[in-house]
This record gives sequence, structure tokens and C-alpha cells, in this order.
Amino acid sequence: MRLGFLPLANYSMIAFASALEPLRMANRVAGKALYEWQIVDPTGRAAQASNGLTVMPTLDPSAAPKFDIVFVCGGVDVHAACTPPVLNYLRRSARHQTALGAICTGAYALAKAGLVDGYRCAIHWENMAAVREEFPRVAFLPELFVIDRDRYTASGGIAPLDLMLHLIERDHGTEIAAAVSDVFIVERIRDARDRQRIPLQNLVGARQGKIIDAASLMEAHIEEPLSLEDLSHRVGLSRRQLERLFAKHLDCHPARYYLSLRLDRARQLLLQTGLSITDVTIACGFQSPPHFSKCYKAHFGHPPSKERRSIPVQTLESGNDALRRAT
Repeated sequence: MRLGFLPLANYSMIAFASALEPLRMANRVAGKALYEWQIVDPTGRAAQASNGLTVMPTLDPSAAPKFDIVFVCGGVDVHAACTPPVLNYLRRSARHQTALGAICTGAYALAKAGLVDGYRCAIHWENMAAVREEFPRVAFLPELFVIDRDRYTASGGIAPLDLMLHLIERDHGTEIAAAVSDVFIVERIRDARDRQRIPLQNLVGARQGKIIDAASLMEAHIEEPLSLEDLSHRVGLSRRQLERLFAKHLDCHPARYYLSLRLDRARQLLLQTGLSITDVTIACGFQSPPHFSKCYKAHFGHPPSKERRSIPVQTLESGNDALRRAT
């Protein structure tokens, strides 16, 4: 697979490296070239990351071959980085039936070029509210990464690592992906159901202190949930006032928000620990395993037992075997 990386001005170095390094390691553990990549820039100039480091293009833009996927690597001040040469290059790539991807804020460039209308995309949570307003025909989601047909988008930080591990597993199997994750000391390959953790203050605004206080109390009382009456009293509101605030700023009932917090915590425990489902039930404040399972399935679309089955027992062993053979 041939990949092109187009780093925009002030791109995120950690997101860029998180996308590129898994490909290098996949080649190493497989003992052959599964992936090839080039750094491209429509102007032929070096792109400077937000940390001041630069990456030189490895290919003359006029001689760029047809890639399987071109990834736009965004970062700070992405609006200014979306120059006409960048947008024209992306449109030209799309006309040549090249799949397109984006990491960090790179999805903004795809949206600006009109190349993700009707698609689902991921973008860094700091930009979520603004891009939803500017591009109403694009479904920007809070997931870590999104694959929608021939568009591959990942939010910022190390989320591109999860996207690339998913692609490696899809194209070359669990054994290779597990070996790559072992080398990078990744305890769990997150999937498309995992969401970015968006600070509540960014969702509701700094002035909504009562909501933030209530949510903090919820997070502190997962194992023994507070009643809404007790919660309201502790933040100095009536239950009705608290319900109005959550409905207005989060479009949900406080009880629903509280339940989501507990279920998200349960999923973390199921995926990251060896606790039994009964222990997770108790740790997250549910009345019984059947009640927990019913709530979990309603929220995630499958029972908690499937989370354990979704992680192959032999993944770690097979990954280590692949790494030993490669070295």
C-alpha cells in the first residue's frame, strides 16, 4: 500500500508520528515492505510543525504517483494552512480516485475542499463545535477515528496510532497488528467505538459551573451513585433546575448522563482489567449483573460479555511470536 502524507503548516508532530511509525514497524515485524510512504507538499517546501521541527518533502509534487491514500496532517491554525495549492492538490487526488484521510485537524482541509460532504469524520475535540457550524453537510463525530467508505480520519494526539493499527489488522491480520502494538507498549488497540474524552467545560462553557460541579460529583460517586435529589442539593439547585440545565446544555437528562458515565467506566474496566462482570457490576453501581447487562446492551449495542470475546485470547502471544520471528 502506498501512502502519501501532506503535513500542513503548524501540523501536530505527535499525530504525524503516531500515523507514520506503525507503518514502519509493520514492515519490520513482517520482514517485508507492507507499506511505502512519501511526504508531499504542493509547493515543494518543507512544512514546519507546531513544535518548530520541519519535515522535507520526499517527492516532487509535479511527479507525485497515485497513492492508495493521501493523509492530510493538521495542527494549529488550520484555517490559515488551507491554502489554494493544498485544496487543489486534495481535489486533484480525489478526481484520480485516491482515498483521502486526515489526522488531528486535517479533516478541516478535506471539508474546506468539499471532499467530505455526506461523510462521517473525526477531528480534534477543540475544533468540534466550530467545524459543525461551518460545515453542516459533514457529520463530525467525537470518536477517536472514523472510517467511512474511502475517507479515513483520526482525531489528534495518539489517536492516529489506533487508526493505523486498525488498518494493519484489517489488511494483514491480528498477528501483525498485535506485534506492532507490543513494540510500542500499547496495552489495548482502541477501536472505532472509543470516543475522545472531551472536557465538559468545552461542551457547556466555563460559566456553567453548576453542571461541571454536578458532573464532578457523579464521577466521584460511580460505585455508590447519588440520587438526583442529593446531587441537586449538593450543587445548590432544585432537581428541576438541574434537569433544565442538562437539557439545555447537554441535551440529556442528568440521570442519562450519569448512567453513561458509569457505563463508560464499566467498559474501561472490562477492556483494561481482569475483573469479572460481577465485580464490574459492583464497581459501577449496578443492582445486579442482569441489570448491568441490560443497560450495557442498550447503550453499546451488545452485552458486556462481548467486550471480553472481542479481545482474542492469543493476541498477545501471537504478536510476540511475530516480533520474535522478525528479529
